[in-house]
Amino acid sequence: MRSIWNGAISFGLVSIPIKLVNATESHSIHFRQIHLADGGRIRYRKVCELDEEEVSGGEIGKAYEDADGTMIPITDEDLAQLPLPTAKTIEIVAFVPADEIDPLQMDAAYYLSANGVPAAKPYTLLREALKRSNKVAVAKYALRGRERLGMLRVVDDVIAMHGLLWPDEIRAPEGVAPDGDVTVRDAELDLADALMDTLGEVDMDSLHDDYREAVEELIAAKASGEAVRPSESKDSGGGKVIDLIAALESSVRAAKKSRGEEDEEGDMADVHPIKEKAAPRKSTPRKSTPKSTGTKKSTASTAKKTTQKKTASKSTSSGSSSKGSSSAKKQTSSGTRGTTKKKTASPRSRASA
Repeated sequence: MRSIWNGAISFGLVSIPIKLVNATESHSIHFRQIHLADGGRIRYRKVCELDEEEVSGGEIGKAYEDADGTMIPITDEDLAQLPLPTAKTIEIVAFVPADEIDPLQMDAAYYLSANGVPAAKPYTLLREALKRSNKVAVAKYALRGRERLGMLRVVDDVIAMHGLLWPDEIRAPEGVAPDGDVTVRDAELDLADALMDTLGEVDMDSLHDDYREAVEELIAAKASGEAVRPSESKDSGGGKVIDLIAALESSVRAAKKSRGEEDEEGDMADVHPIKEKAAPRKSTPRKSTPKSTGTKKSTASTAKKTTQKKTASKSTSSGSSSKGSSSAKKQTSSGTRGTTKKKTASPRSRASA
C-alpha cells in the first residue's frame, strides 16, 4: 500500500516515525458523461475566465476569494512556513475511553505503519499501552492544507487512526425527531426485543453491496448485447398505515424462517397480545356442533312423519265406512255451498234485468 503522508507520532518525548496509509477504498462504480446524440464523452476543461484559454495543472495555483471578489494568492511555500507543530507530526493530546468519542465525529480511516527499523520499538510500545489501557488516543495532525483531529486505536497488531470532525462541525439534531408525543406500548417493545433477539448477530464479512453487483451484471449484459430484464421491485409499503403489532410479529416469524428456525408450540413466548387475537380462529369444532344437532332433529322429525303415515294407513284400512260418511258430508256441504251461491247470485240477476 502506498503511503500518502510521512511524519511522526509525538508521544510525550517519544517520537515514532510513521507512514500514513489509506485503510479504506471505494468500490463504487463510476460513470462517464456522454453526448446522447453520438455517444461522445463529455470532458471538463479548465479555462481562465479572463483570456478564455485552457490552462494545464502546472499553471494552476491557490487563492482565497475575499468578500468583494478579490483573489488573494496563497502558495504552498506560504503554508509550509506557518508555525504549525502538527504539519509533520501526529501530536497525541490525551488518552480517553473509546465510548467518549461520538461516532458522528468519525471520518476517514488510516493505518499507521512504522517507518524504518528504529520505529519498531516505540511503535510496539504505544500499541501495547493502548491495548492494556482499553483507551484510545486523541491527536491533532495536519493533512491536505488543514489541521485535523484524530483518534488512534489498535486494530489487530496495527495502530489505526480515524479522522475526527471538530466538535463545532457536528450539527445539532434540532427539528429531526418526530413531532408530538408518541406512546409505545409494552407489547410493542416486547415484540421489538423478540425481533432483535431473532436477528441476533451477523458476520460483518458476509455483508456485500447488492446494488453494485446488480450494476455489474447490467453492464455485462449490455456489453454482450443481451436483453436486460427488469427486476421485480419489492413494495416497501411506504406511506401506508400498518398494524405495528402485526408487522413486528410477521418480521419475527420471517427472521426465524430465514435462519431455518421454527417457533416452539407455534407461538413465541413474548407475543401475548397476538395470541389473544388469534384464539377465535380455533372455533371450527364449535360451528360444526349446531349442524350435527340440526341433522338429528331432522332425522327425528322424519321418523315422526313416517309413524304418522303408518298410523294413517291403518286407520284408512280399518275405517273405510267412516270415510264414506265423511265423503257424504263433503258432498252435502258442497251442495249447500252451491245453493248459497245461487241464492246470492239471484238478486244480482234481478238488478241487471
